[in-house]
Amino acid sequence: MVSDLEQLTQALARNLKRWRGERGFTLDSLAARAGVSRGMIIQIEQARTNPSVGTTVRLADALGVSISALLDYDRGPQVRVVSPEQVVRIWSSEAGSTTTMLIGTDERGPMELWTWHLVPGEGTDSVPHPSGTIEMLHVTAGELTLVVGEEQFRVPAGAAATFEANLPHSYRNEGPVPMEMTLAVSVPPVSAPVPPAATASAHGGPAAG
Repeated sequence: MVSDLEQLTQALARNLKRWRGERGFTLDSLAARAGVSRGMIIQIEQARTNPSVGTTVRLADALGVSISALLDYDRGPQVRVVSPEQVVRIWSSEAGSTTTMLIGTDERGPMELWTWHLVPGEGTDSVPHPSGTIEMLHVTAGELTLVVGEEQFRVPAGAAATFEANLPHSYRNEGPVPMEMTLAVSVPPVSAPVPPAATASAHGGPAAG
């Protein structure tokens, strides 16, 4: 039997290579755009490593796709229902904290819906996303300590928050009880690189011969 981790590794390998080809990115250009080494991308595309959450987020942001696109969800034409057995646990700790991708779409720019469970004393950091990325969250239990850049915000149960996620940010549970929240992420679409000849023509200059 293939484990969940092996399935994720194989899906990332298959889909990273496909999306990189569709976007027209070379290994070097994607590495520069994502801030991930060329060697790491090669290892991922060859299914020889299971990257960290931060690396996966950087690659998804650089490609302009949702993480669900890299994890190979089946896509229906109009309505897509994801059963509890199909959701993907992205991160978990020995103490019991978890982050789970519920569903995602790449229409009009990637959008993702997550559920979070953080036990007291735990937290996780997120790298800056592309400018224009918006996160919206709703805390349903406990209290979230949200850190965006250098500022801290307390978000108690029943409260919601939204912010532009182009700064380093983190989610922490500094309270005495587990924290539960639902998080939505909207990422602006990414355009494929424009060849130099097309760029010159688009700006009214002669195309290179």
